[in-house]
Amino acid sequence: MNLPIYLDNNSTTPVEQRVLDAMLPYFTNKFGNAASRNHSFGWIAEEAIDKARQQIADLIGANNTEIIFTSGATEAINLALKGTFESYRSKGNHIITCVTEHKAVIDSCKYLERMGADVTYLPVNKEGLIDLQDLRAAITPATILIAIMYANNETGVIQPMREIAQIATDHHILFFSDATQAIGKTQVNVVDDGIHMLALSAHKMYGPKGVGALYVRRRNPRVTLSPQIHGGGHERGFRSGTLNVPGIVGLGKAAELCASIGSEEQSKILHLRNKLESALQKIEGAYINGDRSARLPNVLNISFEHVDGQALMMAMKGIAVSSGSACTSASLEPSYVLKGLGLSDELAHSAIRISLGRFNTEEEIDFSIEQVTKAVNHLRSISPAWIMKQETNNSSK
Repeated sequence: MNLPIYLDNNSTTPVEQRVLDAMLPYFTNKFGNAASRNHSFGWIAEEAIDKARQQIADLIGANNTEIIFTSGATEAINLALKGTFESYRSKGNHIITCVTEHKAVIDSCKYLERMGADVTYLPVNKEGLIDLQDLRAAITPATILIAIMYANNETGVIQPMREIAQIATDHHILFFSDATQAIGKTQVNVVDDGIHMLALSAHKMYGPKGVGALYVRRRNPRVTLSPQIHGGGHERGFRSGTLNVPGIVGLGKAAELCASIGSEEQSKILHLRNKLESALQKIEGAYINGDRSARLPNVLNISFEHVDGQALMMAMKGIAVSSGSACTSASLEPSYVLKGLGLSDELAHSAIRISLGRFNTEEEIDFSIEQVTKAVNHLRSISPAWIMKQETNNSSK
């Protein structure tokens, strides 16, 4: 067992060796530009792009012509939201999303509000789930888009995708989902799930950083988007720019591996997560955040009463975890996702997110249980609030 142990896979994942092996030739002898249609270097690159497009389409149940390559999920989200608003503005200006969405969605919606959009931010219950009645009630004749993430990056909570999709279909509204955390960790099928646009990122599924994709449905309904990056008309005009061939090859290979080992890997990770969760929830004053059943198999978001999450992470020098989204980890404010679930500032500050991955082992989980328990007990031994609570409890017995 090598230290430190990496338990922050929702932040990013290591590049799988088979993914790296697939990428390497496209940095050197297969270095062509996929847009160069006049010689073999370009043809080889274009062939690699086409293969990756098919690998991703196969993973999510799409047609390969519906996959648009981007620099990552953040760009894909911006293209989906801003592109929809600009393209469908003549039909309406209303967008419905959720308070616990990733900042890429929240901040894009805030921008669109300044551009004239009317945005409804649906609340969630204490389990992190939206109320479908709230969604129905929010719809107006001006609603053009529902944007709800598939699985939350901090809690792993999975929203009722098919029910949301049915509501969108019944009202002839487009449905976009940020599935960045869900892809490769749970079964996602854009047709069965009724999703019209979907964002994903390679580095969350053992591929390289800096490459992602946006699924854009071509039929029933045909989705049209205004491009956000102009210059050359690449990617069916949706996203101009020379394609990152090595990165796209890596994303395709990562998708292929997820498709081939998905269910087996998910079962193994679920076993390890449940073992970890079962042990840690035995600690007094431990609270699991988010729904316990509608959840990704690799995520455990847990608060320890009267233990500061940042201090806990510092005390566990042999384990890498996080206090929430990697994109907001520099903030001293409590997680807006956990606050959205109704947690107090104290419990939100005391939360840590543990996210397991492909390469974690049973031995690492046993070590982590020991280290987390030891660190919690140590921090509580020097916590005046915890000591006072124990004294109060003892005196009342």
